[in-house]
This record gives sequence, C-alpha cells and structure tokens, in this order.
Amino acid sequence: MSFCLNAVRQRFYLDSVALMRYSQQLIALPGVNNAALMIGSPSNKDILQDAGLLAEAGQAASANDLIIAVQADDEAAAEAALAHAQTLLQQPAAKGQAKSGQRQPRSLAAALQQLPQANLALISVPGEFAAVEARRALRRGLHVMLFSDNVSLADELSLKQDAQARGLLLMGPDCGTAILNGAPLAFANVVPRGDIGLIAASGTGLQEVSCLIARLGGGVSHGIGVGGRDLKDDIGAISTLMAFDALEQDLATRHIVLISKPPGQQVIGRLLERIGRSSKPVTVCFMGAETLALPSCATQADTLQEAAEQALGRKVPEAAVPLPAVGQGRRWLRGLYAGGTLCAEAQAILRALPGLQSNVPIPGVASVDNKPAHSLIDLGADDYTIGRPHPMLDPAIRNLVLAETLRDTSVAVVLLDVVLGYGAHADPAQGLVSVIRTAPAERPIIITSVTGTDADPQGYSRQKNALCEAGVLVANSNAQAVRWAGRILGHPL
Repeated sequence: MSFCLNAVRQRFYLDSVALMRYSQQLIALPGVNNAALMIGSPSNKDILQDAGLLAEAGQAASANDLIIAVQADDEAAAEAALAHAQTLLQQPAAKGQAKSGQRQPRSLAAALQQLPQANLALISVPGEFAAVEARRALRRGLHVMLFSDNVSLADELSLKQDAQARGLLLMGPDCGTAILNGAPLAFANVVPRGDIGLIAASGTGLQEVSCLIARLGGGVSHGIGVGGRDLKDDIGAISTLMAFDALEQDLATRHIVLISKPPGQQVIGRLLERIGRSSKPVTVCFMGAETLALPSCATQADTLQEAAEQALGRKVPEAAVPLPAVGQGRRWLRGLYAGGTLCAEAQAILRALPGLQSNVPIPGVASVDNKPAHSLIDLGADDYTIGRPHPMLDPAIRNLVLAETLRDTSVAVVLLDVVLGYGAHADPAQGLVSVIRTAPAERPIIITSVTGTDADPQGYSRQKNALCEAGVLVANSNAQAVRWAGRILGHPL
C-alpha cells in the first residue's frame, strides 16, 4: 500500500521546467513511486488528484503556493523525499546570489530595477497567470516571448491586439524558440549570424530550418516564433504580419522564410497580399498545404529541408547510407517524435506516398478501423507531458515507448527525431543507444535525423556518430529520414 504526503511552500514560485526536473529526481529516490512539484492552481490540483498525489496539505494550497507531492512505499520514504525536495529548492536562489551578488528578482518590477535597459520579457508561468504577466510586461513597453501554454484564445487575441497597438511584438503563447539579434531564447540552437530571417509558428520547425541553414554554411539574422495559433483565423496572423514587417525593414535580412502548418483561409489571403508587397524574396513552407498561387517574389517549399535549400540556394546532401530490407513478417511504421512540427512534417510527407495515405492516422492513434496501421506519435503533446518534463528535456518517456516498440515483431521501421540545443537533454543519443543495446537481435530498422549544430552543447557530430555506431540510420534532415522510411516500406517518393 502506497503512502501519499504533501508539503506546501507558501508564496513560492519556480520555473515549471526546473520543477519537472526536481520531480524526476524525487522519483529516482528509493521507495518513491511517483512525485510532482506544482504550483497550487485549481487545474494543477486536479492533475495531482487524478494522479493520486494530492493530500490534505496540498488541498489547502493557494495559487501562490508550491505543492510538493510524493507517493512512496511508506511514510519514512515519503518524508525523506520531501526533505530532499526542500534541499533542491534552496539551490536556485543560492546559485543566483553567488553569481551576481544580488537577490534573484521575484517580480517584473524587481527585474527591471536590476536590468532597466531590458526591452523583452520571457514569460514562463502556469497558463492561468500567463496573460496577466504578459499584459504587465506590455504596459512597461516590453516585447514579450510567451513560453507558457494553456492561455485561452480570447486572452491571446486580446494580448496581441494590445501589443500591436503599442508597436510591440508578442511571440506566443506556447512559443518555444526564438533567435533575436543572435541571442538564442528557450529551445534554440547555436547558429551563426547571417541574412536569412525566419518566422515560425512552432519551435522545432524553426530549429530544423535554422540548423540546416547553419550546416549548409549560411546563417540566420533573426528567428521569430509566433505561437501555433497565430495563423488561425481567430487570431488573424497579428504577430506573423508584424514579424514580417520587422524583417523586411531589417537591413541584415536578405530572405524571409515563413514556417507553419496550413493557415486559416482568411489568413492565407492576408499573407499572400502582404508577401506580394515584399521587397525581399520569400519562401513559404506551410506543411501539408495545397499548392498556393504565390506572387513572383515567393516560392513554396513542401518540407523544412526545402525551405532551407530555397532560402540559401544550396542542397542538403543525401547521406550515403544503404537502406536494408525489412525483416520477414514486419510491416508497420512507428514514429516516436519529441518535436511536434517534425512529427507533423513526417505525416504530411507520408500521406503523399502512394499506398500510405489512408494508413497514417493522427498522432497517438495506432489503428485505422480497429486494424493495425502505421502511426506517428508526438510524445511532446500535452497528453504525454502532464506532470512530466517534455521529452526534449528528459527523454525517459520516449525511451520507455521505444523499448516496447523494438520488441514488437510486427514493426518494420521506427522513426525518431533527436533535437539538440539550449534547454534540450545533455546527451539524448546516449539514452537511445542504451535502449537499442537491450533490444532483441532481430529488431525493427531505426531511422533518425539530428536537429542541431556542432556548436550546440551536445555536439551534432558527436550525437550522430554515437547513433551510427549503434546501428541507427542517420539522415541529414527529418524529411530525408521520412523518405527513407517510405522507400524501405516500398513506397518511394
């Protein structure tokens, strides 16, 4: 019988990414079955309740408090875990003070006192509070990168209209990546400065294109994330159009690239009209969209690889890898993705392959009409990350699914992505290799690509070489990896 225990730290806030990492450290302790550190908002309490982690102390917590929740074999193990959590929570403040000699700011006003010249606020708080904090930043004349998700559509529209009226750019919500004036923000890679400006609704889409450009010898002037809903008709591409204006006026930007899933019908009209007035060449990559009637200054790319190639005028080389034959009795494709845009790109490519269109369901669905089918799963989607770190931060959840998939004798090919850069796991290849080495000798063919550069903390070449040595087929782009999978399954494109 498990024992549930909560502790509450009143009026305490810490970034959700750090809290998730600490949760994983608690779970690794002896006798601990589950753990979570969450702000005491109503929605978070519901999550803890559903997970069997909410005790009496946690129920009394307010939205300004932090709940430390532990489920353990016995009371002693739970008490030890709570004590360890309290130790972990002392570290951020101590490190910050030792480095700067100043107290860590606990509010926007305090932060601006320490850094009065700042012109951008990066906001990463629970969704219930994100809109309020973003509005405070806008009122102080700051551009905003809104990393938080779970912000209502109404709040997003209101915030973007407010920002537009003030001449400020609001990136997000759920904006995971940006590169501004060479400064990487959130999940971003180390890429050289250059003359290609990127506008992306997603994080991994921006990462893939910027890294391909870097590895082809080019560079990025700015990479502006706008959030996954900006190009919906409900929002009207407010941030996208503002970003486009900024890049066209930027003397360092020669070529502009737009990256997104297909926009709303009303938004497409607005974008085409704005592109038609552009003084600079434009590449449009709306993955899965039909062919567009673009103005003469623009070209359309079907994949992220093609977007990088068109912007730079150079081709991504085909990796010289012989493609093996599928084992007897193996038939199905399984895609286990950490990057949502990379998963969406794979879907779009596979749906265009003859014979595969009807057998590539939406992420998370592994059957069609109750029959086995090819499937692609975005393991970074909200359904898989409740109370857990994103798989780009901590690949443990994907490694578990991969281990199970490699034992499935009906699976022919497993598609993976490996995303490097700031914020990502320190050595994602190592975890994958450890799973692969414990797989049966007769396992599915594994194909991946690595989104990153050699300047990234993890090292592109180092990660690629480790995977190759483990028998993984490593393509030079996500699109290339997906097409390899199609060829192996007998559906070349």
